[in-house]
Amino acid sequence: MVAAVKKEMEARQMGIPLTPQERFEVFGDWLPEQYEAEAQERWGDTDAWAQSKTRQQSMTKQDWLDVKAETDDLEARFAAALADGAPADGERAMDLAEEHRGQITRRWYDCPPELHAGLGAMYVQDERFTAYYERIAPGLAQYVSAAVVANADRQG
Repeated sequence: MVAAVKKEMEARQMGIPLTPQERFEVFGDWLPEQYEAEAQERWGDTDAWAQSKTRQQSMTKQDWLDVKAETDDLEARFAAALADGAPADGERAMDLAEEHRGQITRRWYDCPPELHAGLGAMYVQDERFTAYYERIAPGLAQYVSAAVVANADRQG
């Protein structure tokens, strides 16, 4: 009981105002609060962090489910482009990368192309991000990273 209350308090401190059941419906076994301290240490003094926190605090369960559905769809289309042999620096993949950047800007924080390129690099530099994408499709982390960087170059 104490552990459950502690997790609930951590989630609320993160700005995720969902009940434990709703959090499970949205996130499954993944617990975003598990990475809160590390993320705040790395990015807590940035405008992006502040924007993201503000936006999260107003999100409903449906908002979270919508984000999850959008993300799942976009990742499936990235995986399909990879499977089809579309080059990561080709128009199809770069258009998906631009859509990804747009989703981040719309849902979380302003994400100019150079910031997005930094995220793309992190997808292959941080083994946790790499593992996330590799569970979707082998080679997807490198593919998304390359598409994001190529799109940032295309954006100038």
